[in-house]
Amino acid sequence: MSTPTKTQIKTQQRLQAEVDAFNAKLPVGGTVDFFDYEGAPLKRYKTRTEAQILSGHTAVVWLEGKAGCVCVGHC
Repeated sequence: MSTPTKTQIKTQQRLQAEVDAFNAKLPVGGTVDFFDYEGAPLKRYKTRTEAQILSGHTAVVWLEGKAGCVCVGHC
């Protein structure tokens, strides 16, 4: 296993800060407005999980009625 680069460490720190901020303001079961793509209409969903980092690259959360996870930046 290789040692993470400074860029990788900063990315992980940024993602963890994003996850921590999302989880601090919204408990599991809380409602969020979500859009599938820029300009799409907002839809309201309940969270099924806390936010977490997916595969080291994206802060995500799972929503009721949505297959798979979504980027917390779209909530």
